[in-house]
Amino acid sequence: MSQALATMQTEPPVVSRERALRILSKSLYRDLRENGYEPRQIVALASELIEQITTDMKDDNTLA
Repeated sequence: MSQALATMQTEPPVVSRERALRILSKSLYRDLRENGYEPRQIVALASELIEQITTDMKDDNTLA
C-alpha cells in the first residue's frame, strides 16, 4: 500500500487528472448502461456536455 501511495504522490498532477477522468468516464458509462440507458442516449448526454462546455468556453473568451 505504501508503494501505491508513493507512486500516486510522484505522478505529475496532469497525469493523475487524466487517469481520474478515464476512471470516472468508465464508471459513469457502466452506471448509465446498468440503469437502462442506450448507447445513443449516452451519446446525447455527451453531446449535451460538450455543448455546455463550448458555451462556457465562448463566454470565457468574450471576457478576455
